[in-house]
Amino acid sequence: MRVTKMAAPLGAVIEDLDVRAVGEDEAATLNELFGEHHVLVFPKQQLTPDEQIAFAQHWGELVPFPYGSLPGYPNIIELRNHGKKRDVNQHWHSDMTYDPKPPKLTMLYALEAPAIGGETAFANQIHAYKELSTGMKSLVDSLVALHSAKDLARLYGQDPDQASEAEHPVVRTHDETGQRALYVCRAFTRQFRDWSRQESKVLLDYLFEHCVRPEYQARHQWQAGDLVMWDNRCLLHYAVHDHGDDPRLIHRLQVRGSAPV
Repeated sequence: MRVTKMAAPLGAVIEDLDVRAVGEDEAATLNELFGEHHVLVFPKQQLTPDEQIAFAQHWGELVPFPYGSLPGYPNIIELRNHGKKRDVNQHWHSDMTYDPKPPKLTMLYALEAPAIGGETAFANQIHAYKELSTGMKSLVDSLVALHSAKDLARLYGQDPDQASEAEHPVVRTHDETGQRALYVCRAFTRQFRDWSRQESKVLLDYLFEHCVRPEYQARHQWQAGDLVMWDNRCLLHYAVHDHGDDPRLIHRLQVRGSAPV
């Protein structure tokens, strides 16, 4: 395989590798690269849903999505372009932080991609934490925040009172690398434990802006056949909808993680 850095803040492109043929030794090497780069891109793959699942299972048990899935595949959801007004992913987020044990990684496989646009942006939260002042670090190190899926449930026409909620530390220690990262996102983080919503809003708004500064970011321009995996323990991502009604069809699955600490 050939490994090329994707951008300065994060990411690597892995070429000349058929993921269908990856064994345990190669998977271990890829996991080392994953810990270093946080996003891995595998171009020019030709995968069935079963083959995508088999590759993802090198990293653990898959997570069913609570709001619908691909028929016959409860662990895969289909991301199809239904127009900008109906796109629910136009915000910075880490996937399913409203669960007590959010997914540790997300893996997308592109079947169709627009000729221009439709990128996915990523922001490195390890960098975001490192560049906080000493005083701010001492504050956020002590905080726990509530994450909620109530707004997401409303978008899918489900009862928000039944939506999942969970509390997580504002600074998360990566369970494999030991690196510390900010762990808040505008999509799901609501308030700090023992703080009011109004009190929380001032600091959260600052953190939401800080954690997606341009120098922490990289973008991936999709091509059909791209398989991309990223680390939800230390990244935020954003689906950029700038491609109008051009086709964009992606299969998404996720691997179960542990409770953030």
